[in-house]
Amino acid sequence: MTRTRVISALVMAPIAISAILLLPTPWMSVLAAAVFMGGLWEWLKLSDVDDTLARSILVALNLLLLVVLVWASHSKQGGTTALLTVMTMIGVVWWLISALWLRFPAFGSHHEHWSRVCKLFAASLAILPAWCALMLLHSGADDVVQRGLWNVPAGHWWLLTALATVWMADSGAYFAGKKFGKRKMSPRISPNKTVEGLLGGIAAGVVTCMIFSLATGISAGALPAVALVGMLTVVAAVIGDLFESLLKRHAGAKDSSDLIPGHGGILDRVDSVLAALPVFALSKLLLGL
Repeated sequence: MTRTRVISALVMAPIAISAILLLPTPWMSVLAAAVFMGGLWEWLKLSDVDDTLARSILVALNLLLLVVLVWASHSKQGGTTALLTVMTMIGVVWWLISALWLRFPAFGSHHEHWSRVCKLFAASLAILPAWCALMLLHSGADDVVQRGLWNVPAGHWWLLTALATVWMADSGAYFAGKKFGKRKMSPRISPNKTVEGLLGGIAAGVVTCMIFSLATGISAGALPAVALVGMLTVVAAVIGDLFESLLKRHAGAKDSSDLIPGHGGILDRVDSVLAALPVFALSKLLLGL
């Protein structure tokens, strides 16, 4: 299983990095929408929406909302990021609420109608703001596109920085937890996660965030603010990962699907990213990076 997991990662990582750095934002938005809609499909399955037609309609409605967001963000005077920013803020608020949900893991576990509705709203509140945050980061907020390393737009580097922070935090948490893990962080939801793993993930994520952010062209004086962004991002990523674990525990599933060899489903790969992107984008904006 480990070998399969590594091979899958070696195939996916170069494709993801190349897409982030080389694709123009409109094409990146289409690719991201496809990935997130795939994750939404699996989320709905974990939320007891077993009927394929019903799931298809719900995915289509969320995709329509993405189209409306794009349409509403453009006018004759040009584009605006105001609506994307508002949606990103909504996403941050949702993940704060979800952290409270994690304190009561039995909530929504009885497969009743109201619990299904809560999880359906949660799906949209996770997917749509994450996509908006991704677009904010990739496009950049300035009218003049700034250039970073290798003459790649700085916004592209910022998105890669956000994702690399999550990826490396996940690896850091795994190795730190395996080596030093003793205190369980959330035994009722994910028994394998430890406090030591969390600290290792934060350390790895912060260092990664600082290193990758230099490619955007920021000054060394901004690194303390970048470190804070990285720390908040890792904490958000853990919340996203735990929330998907809660959904799987409620559904009695090990993975969201078996689409990706050794990795489970799309949602298993993007659960942390869904929470991390809005937090990264908003904290970056508030700190003036």
